[in-house]
Amino acid sequence: MWEQLFVQTERGRFEIFVKGNGPPLCVTHLYSEFNESGDYFADVFTKDYTVYLVNLKGSGNSDSVSFPYEFFMFETVFDLESIREALEIKRWIFAGHSTGGMLGCLYGIHASNSLVALLIVGAAAREYATSSSACIYHYRHPQYELMQNYIERLKDPYLEQNKRRKIVEERTKLSLYQPDHYRSFFSKSIHKKMAAARMNFFAREILQFDVTKQLHLVNTPTFIACGRYDVQCPLPFSEEMANFIPHAQLVIFEESNHYPFLEENQLFKESIKKFLEN
Repeated sequence: MWEQLFVQTERGRFEIFVKGNGPPLCVTHLYSEFNESGDYFADVFTKDYTVYLVNLKGSGNSDSVSFPYEFFMFETVFDLESIREALEIKRWIFAGHSTGGMLGCLYGIHASNSLVALLIVGAAAREYATSSSACIYHYRHPQYELMQNYIERLKDPYLEQNKRRKIVEERTKLSLYQPDHYRSFFSKSIHKKMAAARMNFFAREILQFDVTKQLHLVNTPTFIACGRYDVQCPLPFSEEMANFIPHAQLVIFEESNHYPFLEENQLFKESIKKFLEN
């Protein structure tokens, strides 16, 4: 289990979960609500790092927002900076998967001096759904309607837990290279919810999101990972980030979809370790 902390900052109070030993590493996601059970992506790093798993404003027991603009990714970067400062951490590693990786792009652009390294997994630096029919969020993708149905049902705060677990499983299988292996990949007692208000805001913000022209400002070593068959943020978006970020290394996982840290767990860990040691 992860240790729960509440961190008071000049930008509000944040709920954080901590686990592991070693140098500091921050993990978050734009609309996930974490708890003491942790997170599969964050778990990858707890052996070698002290991991700070952050509930952003409007999720979990962190403060709510006073104004909608506080949900913007740009504002969230400054929330993370206020947390780092309150914890008296000079610099840390930031690791983000999916929308957490998108946030990582902005973090690198605006606060590289606070980062030892940046780890971006299965993400994009611009709006991806309408520009790629290979993306499952594109209306021409054959599983678009099914994915949208799952997302809308998961927003229901009164959804019965067994039904929620089943929908989460079926939704996640859509993003696995080998969906029949779901139970082996997700075998831990980890459970989290979706922060509906943050998700709804992100659905609007993403429509005008594009930081590709600013990626050259990222001046921290950056590890970019993507599954060859990623249906959420298809590979070309990771290739694009790697081309624009000066000190980026791209690793493609040939037998993965959106979860290379689970689908090719050992190779993923080895790749991360090699990158950070260098």
